[in-house]
Amino acid sequence: MYHCISQRKTGFFLALTAVAAALWIVLTTVTQALAAPETPPEGIALPVVMYHSICPTTNDYQLPASALEEDLRYLKAHGYESVSVQQLLAYTKGKGELPEKPILLTFDDGFYNNLSDALPLLEQYDMQAVVSVVGRYTDEIAPADPEVPAYSYLTWDNVRQLQASGRVEIGSHTYDLHSNTQRAGCSIILGEDPAAYSAMLREDLTHLQTSAYNETGTSPDVFAYPYGFICRESVPVLKELGFVCTLTCREEINGITRDPSCLYGLGRFHRSPKYSTEEFFAKMLGNQTP
Repeated sequence: MYHCISQRKTGFFLALTAVAAALWIVLTTVTQALAAPETPPEGIALPVVMYHSICPTTNDYQLPASALEEDLRYLKAHGYESVSVQQLLAYTKGKGELPEKPILLTFDDGFYNNLSDALPLLEQYDMQAVVSVVGRYTDEIAPADPEVPAYSYLTWDNVRQLQASGRVEIGSHTYDLHSNTQRAGCSIILGEDPAAYSAMLREDLTHLQTSAYNETGTSPDVFAYPYGFICRESVPVLKELGFVCTLTCREEINGITRDPSCLYGLGRFHRSPKYSTEEFFAKMLGNQTP
């Protein structure tokens, strides 16, 4: 091998030079791409905040009510107006306009404190929100230990109270797929038959749609992916069941256009208690804030 290289020294070094030049071009291109500013989304920029439980903090998915109030105060002071999914849907269909600086507020899992602690603040600061419930939690767990702000889930009576406020849309967080075990959230399992998966997901989501309709007279048309686990096989089922908007955990600003399909796969920023209000919105909004 070494003898062969020695005999073809000139060819070897020419090849080495060509490889080095190609590598330099690739590295330069990647460096420029990384250094370039992020391309703004097409359409109207829509940041989406993802909250969970509003109570004294013991983990990354709990936020004190005082911090939520600071968030709402900050948004108000910086000219942001919360919007509903129905407003967004109307805009995508060519009806009406959106505020100059819209923002969507969402709460996952359906905690009772979304009613006891979050709703009064939404009313105080004239904001709207989406609260996505897990059907089994509302059907079974909430009635067994109701209305404890620290840990209870929403009962159907609580859900009706939220709807009656005129400030909250109810979303689906699946009926009983909010887990991260063999199946990651509601996503397909590797090797699972796609038809069997679709039937399973359809049955789960229909269960919550039916319960919600029986209890409130309406069915959710917003879907929040549990843990943010997404799979393309879920999309036809969600559309078939009438969902007009889906929420992910990708941390990115969305672009809202006159095309309703832009409401599928909206990115959201998780509101962790480890950040102050200013730190969180600087991270999320970047140079959008004055």
